[in-house]
Amino acid sequence: MNEANGPVALLRRIRVWLVFFIVCLVLSGLTAFPLVTELHLLEDALTSWAAPVAELFPGLLEWIARVRAGLDVADAQYPFLLYGTDWLAFAHLVIAVAFYGPYRDPVRNIWVIEFGMIACAGIIPLALICGPIRDIPFWWSVIDMSFGAFGIVPLLVVRRMIKRLEAAQALGTAQVPVGAPAPQAVGGP
Repeated sequence: MNEANGPVALLRRIRVWLVFFIVCLVLSGLTAFPLVTELHLLEDALTSWAAPVAELFPGLLEWIARVRAGLDVADAQYPFLLYGTDWLAFAHLVIAVAFYGPYRDPVRNIWVIEFGMIACAGIIPLALICGPIRDIPFWWSVIDMSFGAFGIVPLLVVRRMIKRLEAAQALGTAQVPVGAPAPQAVGGP
């Protein structure tokens, strides 16, 4: 088997993709903690050095100012409401930890990848249903949906590579060419 296409190289590529996905989840989670500060910084940026962006997307500054004002009121008068975003952040971090299973043993833990794909797909109906209920502008819901659309891509790539790795393991040292569909393992006697 070509070393570049072998199980060790395949496992390495799977792990690189998983580390990328885990880092994205962790960063996404960590940014949910300091929302009040982030919104102040974002509004300041859109009224100074990033003003061209605000001019290009006129509703953006208005929306950011509205969200910032709402968070300011919540933070000053009802800080317990922001506890919900702390749990959102924590959930991202916990989900990121779950992807250590496929990192350690991709074939055995492929279900975590499939769970992540289902979660990514679930973002779309959530945004389409809850966005209007919560008075979220449609264009912001599209941004939210893009997290699911972009998030599923590395998971699809990883799932495909795991299936190839599984086939290679089932066939011992047999070759599984890159890009080829995973051969079906033959049952025992």
